[in-house]
Amino acid sequence: MNKGPETLATPLWVFGYGSLIWNPGFPVAERRLATMHGFRRSFCMSSIHHRGTDADPGLVLALDPAPDASCTGVAFAVPDEKAEATVAYLRERELISSAYIERVLPVTFEDGETVMALSYVVDTDHVQYVGGMELERQAQIIAHAVGGRGPNTEYLWNTFSHLIDLGIEDAELAWLSDRVREIVSAT
Repeated sequence: MNKGPETLATPLWVFGYGSLIWNPGFPVAERRLATMHGFRRSFCMSSIHHRGTDADPGLVLALDPAPDASCTGVAFAVPDEKAEATVAYLRERELISSAYIERVLPVTFEDGETVMALSYVVDTDHVQYVGGMELERQAQIIAHAVGGRGPNTEYLWNTFSHLIDLGIEDAELAWLSDRVREIVSAT
């Protein structure tokens, strides 16, 4: 299991770009919109645990390396006394199949301040990495997959609705949300 860096900054910041936005699962002292450069939010990871199974994998979001891209999400400051427990919780949640790599990367707030944030990026060499998949294929998978944490549709729609609430635009998630609704309503 990739446990990533041993030294974390105080206060501990955690960058959320998918389900962490609407379900962090750890105590939060402060939350701020933040942007990470060099990565894009993408349904580029097969999910065989949380939103799919080995027999019928779903898709989950990951930070996919892309030199000219950026991803806006939420940076969460963790109370100092909860930092160690939060890291342990996130490792159990995010590193379940080692398809994510734990990194500490810079994120920039709207006011220009930059902090280092604990982040989970996709391992592009991992068998669960499916980057570059066409959006229509993504929609078909998301519309049907169900895993240990529920339907893949719930993951997509919760993430997209929270991005809208935060004023974060994501054209791919908007398209996927609409297309998956069409597929689901047709069945």
